[in-house]
Amino acid sequence: MTDSHAHLDACGEPDAVVARALDAGVSRIVTIGTGIDSCRRALEIAGAHDVVVAALGIDPHRAATDEASRIAELRPLLEHPKAVAVGETGLDGHHGAGTLREQRILLDEHLALAESLGLPVVIHSRAASAATAAALEPFAGTVILHCFSEPDLLEPALDRDYYVWQRHLPEGGGAPRERCPRSRGSDPRRDRHAVPCPATRPRPAQRADERQAHARSGRRRPRRSA
Repeated sequence: MTDSHAHLDACGEPDAVVARALDAGVSRIVTIGTGIDSCRRALEIAGAHDVVVAALGIDPHRAATDEASRIAELRPLLEHPKAVAVGETGLDGHHGAGTLREQRILLDEHLALAESLGLPVVIHSRAASAATAAALEPFAGTVILHCFSEPDLLEPALDRDYYVWQRHLPEGGGAPRERCPRSRGSDPRRDRHAVPCPATRPRPAQRADERQAHARSGRRRPRRSA
């Protein structure tokens, strides 16, 4: 089993996290860099563990910050033997509606790097499905659609043979859906499962939806740690 999207650099004890993952049956972990310093740390962690590799990029939420101007520093990091993909990168119109122009510039720069280095790209898309599909259309390399909020992005993803992360947050909050709708004729071998590490804390609306779902089903709601 591969955890295709971990954030080990955000963990206080990444060695312990990797050990627990191995005990649970995970045989490979892709840890994600979200900025230049994060990418360097991701490579350090990957270098310390045979089972860990890294995807390196500048997160779209940082597209309008000074971090985006460091894009040239990515290339030498991506030439590291433990670097296996570019990203995550993409477009987020939900949390970054005011910076979509800057996000698109940064996305195009990531795609150019991926193409020139022959690496896959890890994509984040939220409330920007049409723009994401348009940006990716000229890219001939491998695409891992890690996070997306709109099922209408699934059709072009399957048509183009992208790898698809199946769990995503519906627009407006609510509990994550267990599976995205599958297009007719899609190949289940191209579906990928991932649980970000460390896990994102559920939002209040998500917890409320979960409580209501458990109440309707008659099951006891599992207790959450503080």
